[in-house]
Amino acid sequence: MAANIENLVEELSKLSVLEAAELVKALEEKWGVSAAAPVAVAAVAGGAAAAEPVEEKTEFDVIIKDAGAKRIDVIKVIRQLTSLGLGEAKALAETADGKVLSAVGKEAAMDAKKKLEEAGATVEMK
Repeated sequence: MAANIENLVEELSKLSVLEAAELVKALEEKWGVSAAAPVAVAAVAGGAAAAEPVEEKTEFDVIIKDAGAKRIDVIKVIRQLTSLGLGEAKALAETADGKVLSAVGKEAAMDAKKKLEEAGATVEMK
């Protein structure tokens, strides 16, 4: 059994940040749980003794404000980041305040923002 766990850890280590975020989402949906629940419980338990803790944001939305002059490059990046088809990615690139990624981790959001900005888009993280 330990060998199976080691193999699983090795395979999971090969995932990109975006793939890992998608895996977490899929497992949350399949099992009906939230990966953020233990953090919330810990904050509530420790909140009685301490002052109101500042909760760091853990999930971000990546929103495209403007595709810029290089729309084709932006569309290619959107397709890389999502599972959208060409037409859907084009529509998203042309939509002001279009949400490219929703509720992803900080690293995944920063990576997506960087790639979109390098392609010429104006991007915001919320």
